[in-house]
Amino acid sequence: MTDLLAYFGLFMAAFGAATILPMQSEAVLAGLLLTGRYSAVWLVVTAGVGNILGSLVNWMLGRGIERFRQRRWFPVGEDTLDRAQAWYRKYGKWSLLASWVPIVGDPITVVAGVLREPLPTFLLLVTVAKLGRYVIVALATMNLA
Repeated sequence: MTDLLAYFGLFMAAFGAATILPMQSEAVLAGLLLTGRYSAVWLVVTAGVGNILGSLVNWMLGRGIERFRQRRWFPVGEDTLDRAQAWYRKYGKWSLLASWVPIVGDPITVVAGVLREPLPTFLLLVTVAKLGRYVIVALATMNLA
């Protein structure tokens, strides 16, 4: 049961870290790897799936965000949203390969939704980025331990 809770905790940390919540999934992954009790492959897969699904939530939010743009309570200014869209139009779908980068990665996934990036392309590029990051974290953790 504790093994299942560890994987679930990692999944939730990775899911939350892909949203606007200030969470850190890499530290959870490294900590679980350092215990030596869990499969590195399954930890990376668990973190990757959680983080990819969190990014998918961002993409879906982006798909519906435009209709609320004029509301007073909308959390992002119109100029900021326009700049983000212009940036995404300039760099295109390949900017999703930077979706793993802290602070800027999550907004990229939201803007991809706003600009209607096709879901298969979105998922492919985000999967490469997110899994790649966790593989690197896992390898670095295991080599330093």
